[in-house]
Amino acid sequence: MDLAELQIFKTVADEGGILKAARKLHRVPSNVTTRVKQLEASLGTELFIRERKRLFLSPAGELLLAYADKLLRLADEARSAVAGSTPRGVLRLGALESTAASRLPPVLARYHEAYPEVRVELTTGTNDALTAAVLDRRVDAAFVAEVPASSELAHLPLFAERLTLISSLAHRRIRSPADVEGDSVVAFPDGCAYRRRLQRWLGAASAAARVLDLASYHAIVACVASGAGVALVPESVLETVHGAQVRRHAIPRALSAVVTPLIWRRREESASVLALKEELKRGVRSLEAVSR
Repeated sequence: MDLAELQIFKTVADEGGILKAARKLHRVPSNVTTRVKQLEASLGTELFIRERKRLFLSPAGELLLAYADKLLRLADEARSAVAGSTPRGVLRLGALESTAASRLPPVLARYHEAYPEVRVELTTGTNDALTAAVLDRRVDAAFVAEVPASSELAHLPLFAERLTLISSLAHRRIRSPADVEGDSVVAFPDGCAYRRRLQRWLGAASAAARVLDLASYHAIVACVASGAGVALVPESVLETVHGAQVRRHAIPRALSAVVTPLIWRRREESASVLALKEELKRGVRSLEAVSR
């Protein structure tokens, strides 16, 4: 089993078939098929279930794919370390949906222009899911909502956010948790740091509140606008939802003021992560200069 075989195996798994994998790898299909069979023979097990000219990962294939991801990533890191400090390869980033929508587009555009040899793979998730992904090395770095307690992680504070409570336009003014009694909470699933802040503001009332779990800010804002409940969202997100028909209500600054950090595993920054950190620092300094 070598890295070339693992790359071919991973590409077949990712693309869902030999033909698509062959095109992506710039190989003939027969060569891809042969290499997959050789890998299966060396491991003594089938990695794919072949059914009606389609390939599905077998249980052994699912297990190997997780290891292949790790081994190929480590190989990329090793090549970068040996070759020098020029960022290249794959940079796997995680981000809150709010950060991905409102903060990252200009950052990623500048990064892509400066480092064309880096392929950025971005995934979104809740604060807790992204923190776990960094700890498990499934992503190289992530933009989250809270500084993690783990000593294995380092962080860089970046974007100042202001959270605001939103309701439908017809809702009465909200000054305290008593004003939302009987309302549902519209939020991302458990693991969302902003959901926890809303629950802290609600206090004892949060235990009785019904919750509508959604995985998109556009869906959350639309449901709130239609009267489904209340939600706590970053103001920067509302600016991206054009024509949002919602009413905004302030909550105490201790809960509404947040700073988005970038987190990564301590002492494991690749050249690509280091370059991203420098790009982010330049961007923050530029914003500070403009605001003066």
